[in-house]
Amino acid sequence: MVNCGLQHYVDTTELMKLKKRKSLCAQCVNMPAKVSKKVVGMIVRSRKFIIKDGVITSSGIGEASVYHALVVIFLEFFAWGLLTMPVITVLNITFPNHTFLMNGLIMGIKGILSFLSAPLIGALSDVWGRKFFLLITVAFTSAPIPLMSINTWWFFAMISISGVFACTFSVVFAYVADVTEEHQRSPAYGMVSATFAASMVISPALGDHIMKVYGENLVVALATSIAVLDVFFILVAVPESLPEKARPPAPISWEQADPFAYLGRVGKDHTILMLCITVFLSYLPEAGQYSCIFVYLTKVMGFTTLMVAIFIAVVGVLSVGAQSRLGPLIRALGSKHTIMLGLLFEMLQLMWFGFGSQTWMMWAAGVLAAVSSITYPAISAFISMHSDADKQGLVQGMVTGMRGLCNGLGPAMFGVIFYLFRVDLNDNTPLPARPSSLDENNKTGTATQHPDIIPQIVTQLVPGPPFVFGALLVICALLVAAFIPDSNTIPTGPIHHSSTSRRPSGKYAYQKCLSLDVHYEGDKLGTGKGKIGPLSPLVDNCNSAAL
Repeated sequence: MVNCGLQHYVDTTELMKLKKRKSLCAQCVNMPAKVSKKVVGMIVRSRKFIIKDGVITSSGIGEASVYHALVVIFLEFFAWGLLTMPVITVLNITFPNHTFLMNGLIMGIKGILSFLSAPLIGALSDVWGRKFFLLITVAFTSAPIPLMSINTWWFFAMISISGVFACTFSVVFAYVADVTEEHQRSPAYGMVSATFAASMVISPALGDHIMKVYGENLVVALATSIAVLDVFFILVAVPESLPEKARPPAPISWEQADPFAYLGRVGKDHTILMLCITVFLSYLPEAGQYSCIFVYLTKVMGFTTLMVAIFIAVVGVLSVGAQSRLGPLIRALGSKHTIMLGLLFEMLQLMWFGFGSQTWMMWAAGVLAAVSSITYPAISAFISMHSDADKQGLVQGMVTGMRGLCNGLGPAMFGVIFYLFRVDLNDNTPLPARPSSLDENNKTGTATQHPDIIPQIVTQLVPGPPFVFGALLVICALLVAAFIPDSNTIPTGPIHHSSTSRRPSGKYAYQKCLSLDVHYEGDKLGTGKGKIGPLSPLVDNCNSAAL
């Protein structure tokens, strides 16, 4: 029974332990009365071992590859893309008086829960494998979709709760790191992000068209079907990417998964600290922008729903083109300068959204936004290439957790700034008419009649104040990114030989370094001193040359 789930290499010591377990389990058959807690514990652990290495992780089509991850990402976000326009409509109907406030609250709760859970899920995926957590994250993230046509209150409540497992990107990036070598990760991460953008090219327009012609229920049914197909694809077709030999032998402790303790440890490493601050300062305005940009375009800029759908499609196509060139960009400029280039374009697009008052300016800002989409995959590639093979889930969970925190704070920040400047984004409340010029204010005497004249003057000059504030935060992120060490100057601590300082990841660790890994793991099991720390050491200079 115990040996049914045993698919990997084990040393002699582990084999003897398993034989003992088998004999104990055989004795349990003849035990009529009491069974000791120790024996029961062994049986339970044996069953867990079968579940972990048996049905769930042994299935799959072919060898693990980047393309499996691309299909998972495309299907999940295509399903949600179909609901882009219906969600805006349902949000306005469900919360007619506090549309933007409730939108920020829902996204805020989801983001904070993601921040709390991402390190734990990433760390557990390093021990239990990627496939199980891909299945869990996609299933729970897609769970709210069918509720949209059943009960809208439960739909939005479930969206908030689903933040506990809203870590698909961190697990996918760890999956990609398992199946690629270091020099392949930058273009691979670019492909993942480009696939996400591609899923948003036609799905919003398609969902809007189906909703207008056939009704909202058909859109929800189609999105639910695609989400179920994604879960089925993971269960049947996606193979496990993390070999048993690449997993850390030490169990996961709460200290490794605690997000607050993790934040404290981040400050102990200069490179990780700079990257986390950069992610926080750059993604905080980006999260706020994502939460309101479609409503902003319709309410302030006069876009129709069809124009918004076309806008998303154009930006998606351009994002695919930009992210597909991520690999050559990193080879030409280096990881650090690629990150800074993406931040520069993000700052420009936020400025353009903030100061733009014409429709064509929004389209120009969308082009800049598409180019700026290279920032996050560049950061993920940088962190992945400077982390150990058995820590990919943990470090990607760190970045996803930081983004989750921004997803909680960003919408609230934009909502407060919109409120302070009297920009009302409720769909059923008309915006106050702004005077065409400052002289008109003086002629009509609005300075004496309305105490809110200063916010109105500011919004006349700056239609989108939160975007301008976000651009200032990105400028701060640029300054912080300037202090990120180049790949050839990162301090690595004690000097190790280049051939043993870091193991390759995924299947390459098993294929190319089998003898070295067996010796390494055997030494750890024998001495008991091989605990894996919560943060991955940085690679040495020669490994960084793969960039």
